[in-house]
Amino acid sequence: MTPTTFPRRALLALALPALLIAAACGGGEDAGDESVAAVIKGLDNPFFQTMRDGMTDQADRSDIDVEIQAAQSITDTTGQGERLSAVAQQPFGCFVVNPISGNNLIQGLAQVAAQDVPIVNIDQPIDDDAAQTADVSVDTYIGTDNVEAGALAGEQMIELVGEGKVAIIGGVAGDQTSNDRIAGFTEAAEDTLDLLPVVAADWNRQQALTTANDLMTANDDLAGIFTANDDMGLGAARAVANAGKSDDVRVISLDGNEEALQAVADGALDATVAQYPYAIGQLGLQACEQLMAGEEVPEEVAAPVALITPDNAETAIERFPEPVEDFDNPLD
Repeated sequence: MTPTTFPRRALLALALPALLIAAACGGGEDAGDESVAAVIKGLDNPFFQTMRDGMTDQADRSDIDVEIQAAQSITDTTGQGERLSAVAQQPFGCFVVNPISGNNLIQGLAQVAAQDVPIVNIDQPIDDDAAQTADVSVDTYIGTDNVEAGALAGEQMIELVGEGKVAIIGGVAGDQTSNDRIAGFTEAAEDTLDLLPVVAADWNRQQALTTANDLMTANDDLAGIFTANDDMGLGAARAVANAGKSDDVRVISLDGNEEALQAVADGALDATVAQYPYAIGQLGLQACEQLMAGEEVPEEVAAPVALITPDNAETAIERFPEPVEDFDNPLD
């Protein structure tokens, strides 16, 4: 396998409309059996904006058509399902799906599976039991090992706070991505740190700010906060700064979006574990391209992760949205 460096692309503004997202390089009425439909989470989160950019760049590079539909928000399970059901009635040659939950896209995927069209699952795994019940077979899963990513955060928290008391702020209660990140963090840190019970903040920055304030009020000796995504991490970091405790309470998050990378470089955030949604988007399109050509692809493809600290934050910013280091791409 040859190391691959993914090209840069500027992160688009957060204010982009999320209801009907992108028809990149064609799609829509011209969609055919050599084109790709992608249904992703909401563009109210920069992580999924960057994922979309990876898809559109890869489509340009490969000269294939891709139509990208996004949920109205990262919690819009019903709307996302409706978008997939709509495009499932069109003659696409491959589908890339990034579900909000393990089962909210099952109905639309059953339509796709009945047509024997390849399905590439990225970032958030489809629930195995629900897929089997609906006779849905996924050709490949591409995503971050969230347990590994959480473990990197746990190891770094130990490095920063020693044996202190640490709070954990999760995403939506029951969400598998949040659960996996928290599991990795806990497994790495529970024998060393005094971990408080997990509190959910629904992936929301303002809610995490409020939650962090409550945690600091209830725990005068709090030494650290781990959040399951960057948006919540930035909210928690703001709460810590507002309380004048930036030297006492360390904040580590997970995602590696551009704002978080800059916050690490500026000292507002102590670390983030970077995933690379741009690479995940590219890999999803690459997998579809190979599947449409009748080629085999691995059952699972692990996307890269990297710990970003003040020591490498500037490099990470310079290389964004591509990984801070090259990685071996099994789809090349």
